[in-house]
Amino acid sequence: MVVPRGAPGSGVMRVAPLAVTNAAALTLCAVLTWVYGTANAQDKGILNPEPLPPLTKVAGPGTLAKELFGRKATPSPPPVRSIGFYSKGCIAGAIALPVNGETWQVMRVSRNRNWGHPALIQFIEQLADKATKTGWPGLLIGDMSQPRGGPLVAGHTSHQVGLDVDIWLTPMPAYELTREQREEMMAMMVVAANSKDVDPKVWTSAHVALIKAAAEDPRVNRVFVNPAIKKALCRDAGDDRAWLGKVQPWLGHDWHFHVRLDCPPDSPECEGQPPRPEGDGCHSEEMDRWSNNIVLEHSMPRAGPKMSNLPAACWEVLNAP
Repeated sequence: MVVPRGAPGSGVMRVAPLAVTNAAALTLCAVLTWVYGTANAQDKGILNPEPLPPLTKVAGPGTLAKELFGRKATPSPPPVRSIGFYSKGCIAGAIALPVNGETWQVMRVSRNRNWGHPALIQFIEQLADKATKTGWPGLLIGDMSQPRGGPLVAGHTSHQVGLDVDIWLTPMPAYELTREQREEMMAMMVVAANSKDVDPKVWTSAHVALIKAAAEDPRVNRVFVNPAIKKALCRDAGDDRAWLGKVQPWLGHDWHFHVRLDCPPDSPECEGQPPRPEGDGCHSEEMDRWSNNIVLEHSMPRAGPKMSNLPAACWEVLNAP
């Protein structure tokens, strides 16, 4: 099976069914962790980041897009619009989520990835407020997008059009984190060591309520979680299950979940992703594949798209003052 376009890590791996023994499954889990960790590991930030050095060659259609967008520290001017697909695009007129809010704090500030479409900013603020009413004390926000979106120098394949956000599965503490804590604090791992289920010493009903609150938002296209987390959600959801259909199992995501919004009405150049299939997805072929019989065909991560692979409008965004 080819990895769905735009899914986290797409283009890096393919997954296909294979019958394995229980003993082999544990070995396989270790392999998956080793391979997939390059894109999803909890990398620490940098306390005193320095800007990337200037490019030594003139930028052109063959230049890797990440080398150019990664060097833009500020957004392009309005109007705001998301351009292209989640894994091959950019954003004009992005705005920043404030590093501190009453119900959220931004992590890894040194990455300068707390930018997005206003719809994403509004979603985060509203989810953070709603979460506190469901027993979750506040959100720790991971990667969103760069100031002008585009491919990241390192990390995700997606997060390019200002409509993706990673939210830690660690509750926000009751105090303001220091800069050092934001760069070096590690998130709580909620998946058990054997990767087959969540860790019962960590997993709570508040985790379920938080992910449910995100998935129920009509702006949300899908929520990516670890397969073990989807398994736990299916088990713990109770009778209200409609929201589970938006929750897509995917490798990694054992310490955070990834929310992707639909294309906003003000962005006609944004290429949307089809909605998830009908139903809760708890007894689907997809769940069987992820939970039981997984084999990984891995190749070295690609360098990423060149500028010629991005929508033409991304050149305008890149070159705007």
